[in-house]
Amino acid sequence: MAEQSENPIESVMGKISEKIHQDSSSSDSESDSEKKSYPSESVKDKIWRLFGREKPVHRVLGGGKPADVFLWRNKKVSAGVLGFATAIWVLFELVEYNLLTLVCHILILSLALLFLWSNALAFINKSPPRIPQVHLPEEPILQVASALCVEINGAFMVLRSIAAGKDLKKFLIVIAGLWVMSIVGSWCHFLTLFYICFVLLHTVPVFYEKFEDKIDPLAEKAMIEIKRQYAVFDAKVLSKIPVAALKAKKV
Repeated sequence: MAEQSENPIESVMGKISEKIHQDSSSSDSESDSEKKSYPSESVKDKIWRLFGREKPVHRVLGGGKPADVFLWRNKKVSAGVLGFATAIWVLFELVEYNLLTLVCHILILSLALLFLWSNALAFINKSPPRIPQVHLPEEPILQVASALCVEINGAFMVLRSIAAGKDLKKFLIVIAGLWVMSIVGSWCHFLTLFYICFVLLHTVPVFYEKFEDKIDPLAEKAMIEIKRQYAVFDAKVLSKIPVAALKAKKV
């Protein structure tokens, strides 16, 4: 009888001790996981991204279908768009086709084929072909025009503030950018420059998205060096310009 009374008590004590050991082991595992997660989060916060980027590359490009095309989410569509742009560049730059001539030739060929096809079907007593109606939607065109208007007005505001002499740094950056663009424009035609930019949009973002963990540290070192060189240039040249002195007096 004594052994029977002791057995339930021992079993209950054993279960309690097992429960305590399980709780302590689970708390230790949770603390270990928290210790492991904190360094990863702190390292993640310290990662430097190019141009101060905080969003994925897809969202930086605006998201939606244009970003899908630039990042080759659908390889067939991206290859088709790039191939069409290449064909246009070859026609206008290599073959030296004019835009008006190309449009007229395309319309002549299309109208001639449709005219002959309609008459051939009528000659054999068949229903004429259904020619689709072409209708340009107004809303996307208005959205594009509105976006361009906002960007152009913003550019004019920046140019106005620079011309007013309020920011010497922006003035030097804009002058250097325009000078580089003038040199590049003397090397090639506008269509070639546009095609080069189009090809870069189809190659640089997808390349950066694939190797961003390797590119960002190199870009961080380059930005640190550029800032250091600019600080030296500011101390030796910009600080001695009279415009900066007049601005300090006004303040």
